[in-house]
Formats: sequence, structure tokens, C-alpha cells
Amino acid sequence: MWKCVNYLREPLLVANIQNFFGIELVDGDNCVVQNSDNVDSKKEYTVKNKFWYFLFLFGTALGDEVFYGSFIPFWFWNIDGAVGRRVVLVWTIVMYIGQGIKDIVRWPRPGPPVVRLQSKWALEYGMPSTHAMVAVSIPFSVLLYTMDRYQYNTSVGIVCAVLWCSVVCMSRLYLGMHTVLDIIVGLALAILLMIPLVPLVDKLDNYLLTNSLSPIILLVASILMIVYYPSSDKWTPTRGDTTMVVSVCVGLHIGAWTNYQLGHMTVSELTPPYTIIWPTCTMLGLTVIRTMIGFGCVLATQILAKVVSYNFCCALLRQNAQDLKNSENTLQNKHKTFVELCCKYITCSLIGFNTLYSLPNVFRLLRIERPTFYTEL
Repeated sequence: MWKCVNYLREPLLVANIQNFFGIELVDGDNCVVQNSDNVDSKKEYTVKNKFWYFLFLFGTALGDEVFYGSFIPFWFWNIDGAVGRRVVLVWTIVMYIGQGIKDIVRWPRPGPPVVRLQSKWALEYGMPSTHAMVAVSIPFSVLLYTMDRYQYNTSVGIVCAVLWCSVVCMSRLYLGMHTVLDIIVGLALAILLMIPLVPLVDKLDNYLLTNSLSPIILLVASILMIVYYPSSDKWTPTRGDTTMVVSVCVGLHIGAWTNYQLGHMTVSELTPPYTIIWPTCTMLGLTVIRTMIGFGCVLATQILAKVVSYNFCCALLRQNAQDLKNSENTLQNKHKTFVELCCKYITCSLIGFNTLYSLPNVFRLLRIERPTFYTEL
């Protein structure tokens, strides 16, 4: 058993996978790769196959905050809000558990002879791979929540979900960010979590939408989740990233709750499974307009909320904002940790709220709303 575990943790196994897909080491000193002891060792590599390189860059982007920030609003504005709320809840719970386990287990990312083609998440621990967990939770929860809601070929959906998951997982090995064991554990953990989560979230979404105390429950629960997030032995961006995920979920569900409580949402006259309406030229045009206006407003919200909340929190602690921003990220730097977590929480929850409440109302005033948006319970 332990021989198998140690074999799957071997950096050499990851290096062999990289070599198979066209990453070759050469002598030189142009590329920095961190080993497991966080000591920089110089490696230069060549990319022999550009197809795999760009495919796996795209794959790893499917687990990035840029993707979340694009995919989630687009889904709500242009596809289906009921499915979106459930998918976001599943994604949030899975991500929170995966990120917390990383800082509890504290297994390093693979070191030499692995070539690390990406340094963005290098400070985080590697076990389990939350990219792998998201690669299961998002596409397969979309599949599970739509298969009885819409009339489409489920086999096509399964193939798309499997391809999505495979590309994301392989990208993490290709880029040298995870061991094979990290990926396997991430996949297994996500599958195990989704077995109870998918039916539970289906009921929880209705409760959060209709209960008059939902905003209080969401705010208190999310703040407690962030305050009591598992502590690590060193500073990593994991807690901050988790705060963003949780706060987006809170903002989205408070936005949906506000729509429901104000009487904007009504039950659809049709019953599922619904026929998929393929977009006309007019519908595509409105989709483009909604998306452009929406993303512009989301970007403005992010910039404004980030500046205001950061400076407000600094003033609250009587700290100079610029000095605190330039200070070192350490566990001992409590003021910076507090300010950055508050800033991310406020900013991302406002983005979530605007995505589901403010902007759809703007679309309605401009008469460019999606007709079924307020019927998706």
C-alpha cells in the first residue's frame, strides 16, 4: 500500500509525463524551478510540442479565478440561474474542503527533476489538487443539474464533462504543479463529496431562496468559515483564495434571495424537461450586449470596492494603506491578513450580489434581459 503511495508521489513520475508530452530539459539557467524544500534550482527546458503546451495552458485556466469570474456571471446572465446557484454552492463547498485539507496535510508540490512551467500557485501546498476537484465539481454538477431539466443528449454531456476533467487534471501534471497522487486524491475526494452534496444542495438552494433569515445565515456561516479556516505553518495564498470563493457564493445567493423576496421571481408556467431554444441573431446580439455591460460593471465594482474596502479597513486599524500593502506576507503580519481578507470578502460578495440582483435589474430597465431569468427557481 505505502509502496504504491510513494510511487504515485514520486517527482520522477511527473517528469516522465512531462517528457512524454514534449517537455525536455537542456543545460542552461533561464528557467527557475522550485524544489520541495523551496530552494531554487536552475533548469532550462524546451517545448517540443506546442499543441500540448497551449492545450494544457487552456486546461489549467479552467481552474483559475479569471475563468470563474467570466464563466459564473456569463452563466447567470445568459443560460440558467437555477442551475448556476446550485453549481456555485457545490463548487464552494468542494473548494473550501479541498483548500482546508491542503493546509492541514501540508504536502509540498513536486520538486526536481520536475520542470515547473507555472509559478502562480507555487506557494500553496499540493495535496489534494483543488484543480482536479473543481474539474469534477463544475462540469459534472452542471451535467447532473441539467440532465432532468433540459432535453438534450446526455451522452454528449458526459463526454464533454470527462474531456473537461481530463484536460484540467493532465494540465497540472504537464505544468509540474502536482504529483499523480495529488490528482487521484483530488478526483476521489470530489466524487465522494458530490454523492451527498448534489441532492443536499438541491434542497438547500430552495431553503436559502425562501427563508427570511437566509442573508444572516449566509453571512454568519461564511465569516465563521473564514475565521476558523485551518491554520498553516507558513503564509500561503490559500486562505485568501478560499475567502474569494466563499464570498462570491454568499453575494450570489443574497442577490437571488433579494430577487425572490421582492417578488421579482415567479414560477415558470412550463414544466421540465424544457426544450433547448437555440439562439437567433437577435438573441445572440442581446447576449453580447448583456455580457459587455455586465463585465464592465463587474470590473468597475471590483476596482471601486477593492480601493474603498482596503482603505477603510486600514483606517479602522490606523495603518498606512500603502505601507501595509508593501509589507511582507507572513503569519505574524496580522494586520495585513485581516485587511486583505476583509477586502476580498467585501469585494467578491458585492460582485456576486451585483451579478444576480443589480445587473439583471439594469438589463430589465434596458429591455435586454433574458426572458426566463426571473422564473428560474
